Amino acid sequence: MQFDLQKFYKTAEKPYSAEFCADLSGMDLPGYTLAGPARCSFCAVPTVDGIELELRVQAVIAGECARCLEPVQQECNFTREWQFTEADLKRGEYELPINAKGVLELTELVFQEILFEAPSVLLCSPDCPGLCPICGKKKAAGCSCQQAEEAAPADARLSILQQLLN
Repeated sequence: MQFDLQKFYKTAEKPYSAEFCADLSGMDLPGYTLAGPARCSFCAVPTVDGIELELRVQAVIAGECARCLEPVQQECNFTREWQFTEADLKRGEYELPINAKGVLELTELVFQEILFEAPSVLLCSPDCPGLCPICGKKKAAGCSCQQAEEAAPADARLSILQQLLN
């Protein structure tokens, strides 16, 4: 979806709003996907100083827990606001995906903002203990290796690090 920011600035007398779904299935998201299109609402309001933009996004991120590899879904809901003045529009240097003709690419904007908002590491719970390094089972399920792991002697190659701590 596109929004002609230049045209809106020159001719708008009343606010513009739109609701749309942003299908980001073809976009490269780092380590996760979206469980369906992101639901978005966009609003542009002319002001005395320029234009105020607001973008609201509701999406569900799907991936694997970084510790136990279980499937995880997490909601990602946020609102972003921007202000443009006449000087900003004439300068042509934008932080948003606006082309040379002053058209804002809303799907690309949603993609960029989800990248900023999504957690860098997905976890099934904040205290997820992960997998046992010996048997590979989930530690939360209570593998029998946990006691053996705690009783195992420390790796002699790491003894120099222990000396530094002492």
